[in-house]
Amino acid sequence: MLYSFVKIIARLALPIYCRDIFINKKELLKHDGPLILAANHPNSFLDAIILCTIFDKPIYSLARGDAFKNKTFAKALTLFKMFPVYRVSEGVENLEENYTTFNLCKNLFRKNGIVLIFSEGRCINEWHLRSLKKGTARLAISSWADGIDVKVLPVAINYSSFSKFGKNVKLYFGDTISKEDINYNDTHGNAINKFNQTLHQKLSSHVFEIDANDKEALYKTFYIKQPIIKKLLLFIPALAGFIIHAPLYYFIKLLGSLLTKEDGHHDAMMVAFLFLLYPVFLILFSLLFFMISCNWFSFFVILILPFTAWAYVQLKQQL
Repeated sequence: MLYSFVKIIARLALPIYCRDIFINKKELLKHDGPLILAANHPNSFLDAIILCTIFDKPIYSLARGDAFKNKTFAKALTLFKMFPVYRVSEGVENLEENYTTFNLCKNLFRKNGIVLIFSEGRCINEWHLRSLKKGTARLAISSWADGIDVKVLPVAINYSSFSKFGKNVKLYFGDTISKEDINYNDTHGNAINKFNQTLHQKLSSHVFEIDANDKEALYKTFYIKQPIIKKLLLFIPALAGFIIHAPLYYFIKLLGSLLTKEDGHHDAMMVAFLFLLYPVFLILFSLLFFMISCNWFSFFVILILPFTAWAYVQLKQQL
């Protein structure tokens, strides 16, 4: 229930943070499962937020195990359909827990569920596909060995920026990998290597390889030309959106800088703070407007302000 409610709010909020999300095969957003979404991981949990928001069915996500150390936080993550996956760096003694997570995933597949896994393992802000870890291969091969006909869908996520809001996102789905594509009855090592080679090949054709200093390449790849009529129509609401939202934005930016301890997570933290604080901002602004005007129309501000924020995102500098 909570997941479904938050998903509705996220769908409304996403256009404020992302100017445009291009998807090459939109029909796959209605996939019934069973399905593994095997994605690259360039931008922390913003990657998961986008994918969980745009798919019709609920998405269960595999997240780094150390995020589940705190029991209260772990319960909250579980409410949002997240399961832990432990790496060797998080303690060899925790690796046994991965079997529990895999069994949960396989039970979901039996019910036509969808599970998201980030096949690179770590998040790094870059336009580059890194080597793949073994977790995706192990989950798929283990499921096939148990007679579960799960498909693996390669997902390539590309961002115009890892530090600016109002980003352009290009999301590509590759061709699915099925049990017929991999000899999963081969030796375990060979089957995993063959799976990772196949997945890497399908992802590499859609994950952009761009040097961070090559501004021209970034511009050519991500820039979206805006029609003049759109600029004229949105100029006034965009200006209002900038003036009204600037205090909130710079406060969240400062908060994110103070609380983000790891590289690659600042952008996602900004989205999380925006998601939590923006409703409070809207309510307080509406109450203030009502106190000044004593007019019940003031509460329509809750609808008007998000539009001005969206208008600013559409016209602001892209790169």
